[in-house]
Amino acid sequence: MLHPFLSCAPETEAALHLKQPVVALESTIIAHGMPYPQNVETALLVEKAVRDAGAIPATCAILGGKLKVGLTPEEIEFLGKNGPNIPKASRRDLAYLVSQQLNGATTVASTMMIAHLAGIRIFATGGIGGVHRGAATTMDISADLQELAHTPVAVVSAGAKSILDLGLTLEYLETMGVPVIGYQTPDFPAFYARKSGYKVDFKLDTPQEIAHLLHTKWQIDPRGGALIANPVPEKDQLDAELMEKTIALTVAEAEEKGIRGKALTPFLLAKIEQLTTGRSLQTNIELVLNNARLAAEIAERWTMNDER
Repeated sequence: MLHPFLSCAPETEAALHLKQPVVALESTIIAHGMPYPQNVETALLVEKAVRDAGAIPATCAILGGKLKVGLTPEEIEFLGKNGPNIPKASRRDLAYLVSQQLNGATTVASTMMIAHLAGIRIFATGGIGGVHRGAATTMDISADLQELAHTPVAVVSAGAKSILDLGLTLEYLETMGVPVIGYQTPDFPAFYARKSGYKVDFKLDTPQEIAHLLHTKWQIDPRGGALIANPVPEKDQLDAELMEKTIALTVAEAEEKGIRGKALTPFLLAKIEQLTTGRSLQTNIELVLNNARLAAEIAERWTMNDER
């Protein structure tokens, strides 16, 4: 029986019932991560990438107070067009938005929650949130990290957004017992670049190996997720040194303007896009597509060997 606040698209519900591979997708990237119409075009391309790789896409959002799992093209268009007016919804926001029958674009944390309620184990995104630079003063730490610690969903991403303090983000994940798995790499990727200077916990080379690790992990302890770090394709990465300088300038401007909380990440990403004359946006699109394909392959192997 589905959760009373959950609304699954017929295709998603049928796939879950038949134990077919399903990949959850977030909607913050639609409403707040990219400008219109590229946000809608990218969302549809990501869904197509999941399908082409053999799984069913399930984009998540809050619409009219319902936790939606699987959106129609019209619903994706609605989120894309109305992005600035759609609240960014993390864990703390769900009860309010649902009780007030409002809309919300789901972050990594809230997408993980919704995916778990629906019975979806694999989720693809661009990059997770983490410990922000200067967090020792601001205490700005993304709820994504706590969700990874508690919710049994595996997240495929190009590491963590490079606007963050990646070292502290990895330390936090280690403390919370979240395994960080590098797909065909020992290096933790830095979103726009393939290497960050930090290492992953474990390197695995095939979707089958990753699916087997996830089965093993959840048989030992059903709590908590895993982070699968999938580097941006080499042809699409940006120069790491140049990006670090760009990010530092952007972070300094955000501090000067007093931009914090939910507004910070969208501001930083938009400013970086401006400073890189659109190259960062194109890299963002390519890495999301790359993650969607890998997530679908892992979901397929997970389903074939489902031992729940």
